[in-house]
Amino acid sequence: MQRSIFWIVFALLIHGGSIYAQSVIEVNISGRAQRIHQGSFVFDGHNDLPYTLRKRASSSFSNMDIAGSQPDIHTDIPRLRKGNVGAQYWSVYVPASTGYRGEALKQTLEQIAIVHDMIQVYPDTFALARNYEDILNARRQGKIASLIGVEGGHSIENSMANLHRLFDLGARYMTLTHSDTLMWADSATDQSKHDGLNVFGEAVVREMNALGMIVDLSHVSEATMHDALDVSVAPVMFSHSSARTVADHVRNVPDAVLKRMSDNGGIVMVNFFSGFVDPKAAQIMSDMFNVSRELRKKYELDDEYNAAMARWRAANPYPPGTIHDVIDHIDHMVKIAGINHVGIGSDYDGVSKLPLGLEDVSTYPRITQLLLERGYSRRAITKILSGNMMRVIKHVEQVANQSEQQKN
Repeated sequence: MQRSIFWIVFALLIHGGSIYAQSVIEVNISGRAQRIHQGSFVFDGHNDLPYTLRKRASSSFSNMDIAGSQPDIHTDIPRLRKGNVGAQYWSVYVPASTGYRGEALKQTLEQIAIVHDMIQVYPDTFALARNYEDILNARRQGKIASLIGVEGGHSIENSMANLHRLFDLGARYMTLTHSDTLMWADSATDQSKHDGLNVFGEAVVREMNALGMIVDLSHVSEATMHDALDVSVAPVMFSHSSARTVADHVRNVPDAVLKRMSDNGGIVMVNFFSGFVDPKAAQIMSDMFNVSRELRKKYELDDEYNAAMARWRAANPYPPGTIHDVIDHIDHMVKIAGINHVGIGSDYDGVSKLPLGLEDVSTYPRITQLLLERGYSRRAITKILSGNMMRVIKHVEQVANQSEQQKN
């Protein structure tokens, strides 16, 4: 068995009396791990490149050409290829604050346009995927199947018609909430108003089932998780969440919910954000969403808000954790939910800090190597990399087709 080699480069981060020893981790990829990784493909549940492009490049691929190296962000085409990403849910996130200003749908449509633009600008690399067959076709052509995920129910502005509009434009999952509780669903990081979902929230879940849009339960409260699982007749997903037992943060999935994934048929896709992965960091970052919400109220301009958040993070340093912490989360989720219900949802280009060893989209083969070292079989690794997500998509489409037949 090929063991990982750790090269330790010591650097002291000293701020506010906190000292963390930093390490640079290199994982040697064995021939077997490389064959397994290249023989499958990575299907990542959540990447925020569209929002990063909006913030840093005025939504223009001319200003930020991802065909070449873009070392200041987590994602570009050379590194996607190196990581063997074969399918990707591109998040079309807009902040929850846009909902209060009546701008959520408009900005979400703009984010969707970025994904469509990316596919047009780089047609040899990306292909829009609306269904299971589209993904298979993209893979046959050697392209990255590009799916769209809406991150937050505020984007529909309490309208079923808007839900349908987003679906028609290619959105294939919607996270029921983001940071804030909505008029119909409780968020994990805000006050509870409904003890989960209210009647409209339950109707949203049913309508998503009928459409074939996956119900995403990342960001929602535990009560909302259970309510959605009670209502949904199709598999649900957690597009970018980790295990609460390993790192105690409300953004992570508790064991009581993990135990229900087998009956539902859904999937939990492990998040890479240090604040949700490293146990110590999760404690420090427990107030992050409350702070973010208050700063959003104070600063309307993105630049001012981002600067204020950067100051808060600097005053509240937290450890990055390592790739081994992420493998710990996978191990726990496999133990509780089962091998058929775990995947990868990195949150690249949507987070401020990543575990050592998972710095960008090129690093996925390291996960394959470390899973091998922990005794996972080729078949099990392939399920985690992409097989489980493909099964969920196929099942969700079957439910939607049955619903359509019943109408007719």
